[in-house]
Amino acid sequence: MRVYFKTFGCRTNLFDTQIMMSSLKDFTITQNEQDADIIVVNSCTVTNGADSSVRHYINRVNKSNKKIYLTGCGAFTKGKELLKAKKVKGVFGHSEKEKINELLKKEDFFELGDLKSIDKQIVSDFVGKSRAFIKVQEGCDFRCSYCIIPFVRGDARSMPQERIIEQVQKLASNGFGEFILTGTNVGSYGKDIKSSLAKLLKRLSLIRGVRRLRIGSIEPIQIDEEFKEILSEPWMAKHLHIALQHTSNRMLEIMQRRNRVEDDLALFEEIASLGYAIGTDFIVGHPGESKEIFEEAVKNIKRFPLTHIHLFTYSKRDGTAAASMKPQVAGDVAKERYKIIKSIIEEKNLQFRQKRPPLYVLVEGKKSGYYFGYDQFYNPLFIESELDLQGNWIEVTNYIVKKEGNFAKF
Repeated sequence: MRVYFKTFGCRTNLFDTQIMMSSLKDFTITQNEQDADIIVVNSCTVTNGADSSVRHYINRVNKSNKKIYLTGCGAFTKGKELLKAKKVKGVFGHSEKEKINELLKKEDFFELGDLKSIDKQIVSDFVGKSRAFIKVQEGCDFRCSYCIIPFVRGDARSMPQERIIEQVQKLASNGFGEFILTGTNVGSYGKDIKSSLAKLLKRLSLIRGVRRLRIGSIEPIQIDEEFKEILSEPWMAKHLHIALQHTSNRMLEIMQRRNRVEDDLALFEEIASLGYAIGTDFIVGHPGESKEIFEEAVKNIKRFPLTHIHLFTYSKRDGTAAASMKPQVAGDVAKERYKIIKSIIEEKNLQFRQKRPPLYVLVEGKKSGYYFGYDQFYNPLFIESELDLQGNWIEVTNYIVKKEGNFAKF
């Protein structure tokens, strides 16, 4: 039977999907949903809206008479409901995913497992990807007001360092050169095994074939002196994603965050001075975000050397502290605030790219007549070429900067 994987949400889910693919022995994997007999939905539950997206997808696929199995974070929040309604054939949690080969032979089961497990499977390939995502830890010890994830991923725990090294060695020997370290809270890596993220990165950089290392996201308070020491290493991508969530101290308190604006600004300026592009997460419309708080945040964010942003309009997540907070922010107000922040960062990104440094790009594929890939600053480059560039590393010094990305001929 042919199995199709539908993955929602974060990079951690992308890695989990690869774990499941590697664990299938008695089934055939297909990249085409239409050809599938079975669909495994690796779900996200970060907001009520994420739950809705998963539910809508399952309802649509149910019309095609395919078997559907649910896993991922949504298995913990909506699994029982969907199984009871016979929308899915079975539900299983994160700790059970390596048993998928046997689970897909069963029906009418609900096996969440525990929230303390660590992956044992080594992935030898990333189907359909040119860059490899490496999960280095699981879970989170933070308890931010808006976030359900610690309750569906568990507390922070690190993958054994030797297993991560073996994982990267395997993928590097199979031709992967760029690796993105991911997890629920990547910066917490090592605190439970007497190691650190910086130590891990140094070890990975020594592996034959590793050309560039990226980090999915890190908290400001997790960037210590040891981590700063590796920022000038040639194997580090010149882009960091540092999660702020807001630029008003009052809002950070409401969000139950551990970072504060002045410390964040000093950190960002220090890292930017090393030539880094810096991205962040930012939530507008969180309960309690008054007009005055937002105006303060806008004033502050203009001071930050930011180039990228994962921008979210607050969406209620049942079971979190923020779900019962008052006052709520009207939807139309939140959307306007979203546009304001988005515009500020787009202009900052354009100004950064207009400095026109040399770009080092792993060409990932081709679409709409262009080869494309991401440079060391995590900006997209679109390339016209008669050559077959896919999978190659190239250096580009002559290119045109446009709002939607950089363009070059090669």
